[in-house]
Amino acid sequence: MEPLLRPPIGFAHRGARAHAAENTLDAFRLALRLGATGLESDVWLTADGVPVLDHDGVVKRGLRRRPVAGIDRDDLPGHLVTLEQLYEACGADFELSLDLKAPDAVGPVLAVASRFPGAPGRLWLCHPDWQRVAEWRPWSGEVRLVNSTRRRHVKEGMERRAATLADAGVDALNLHHTDWTAGFATLLHRFGVLALAWDCQHPRVLAEALRMGMDAVYSDHVDRMVDALATARR
Repeated sequence: MEPLLRPPIGFAHRGARAHAAENTLDAFRLALRLGATGLESDVWLTADGVPVLDHDGVVKRGLRRRPVAGIDRDDLPGHLVTLEQLYEACGADFELSLDLKAPDAVGPVLAVASRFPGAPGRLWLCHPDWQRVAEWRPWSGEVRLVNSTRRRHVKEGMERRAATLADAGVDALNLHHTDWTAGFATLLHRFGVLALAWDCQHPRVLAEALRMGMDAVYSDHVDRMVDALATARR
């Protein structure tokens, strides 16, 4: 099956997570050096409204755990990376997929991206609630919007979801790789909706996802992902 995006995007999950400490500048830089065409992370907001890239949104200090949302940017540990720091360190010549964990993060994220030429057009904003994602469409411009979920939560069926996303201006559906079939990918593409697959860790999984026509894959193992994308192109 053919993807709508050619070539498909290879998103490095939390940076080169299998090769370096996740969500660090070292991991993000390494992922791009290894050949990833996209980076992925989760976004939280600090108490003073700064977008921070972290999976859990929790700062651990000894036995204490504090939410990022309760700490000002200047008081965060040095290893936590802000969205601005990512762009300053890596530029904007890559696709960036962000799961928005803070409900009001979309405005600050767009504000940061707009300061870096070319960044908004390569930004993918993800959330499990397609209706919330659709609410971002009127003021998100060229940003790609993604409904990231599991097939078991698509109660109305894939064809109805595909039509709904297309009508709402949501660009892509992101599912776990085990939720996809070639038929589902073809169905999405018929409505002009992109098909994305996450948790593609092993060579056979990556190869199968790309054979099904995925427009992007997400992996911790950037080397395997890059090899699979190269093979699919050949």
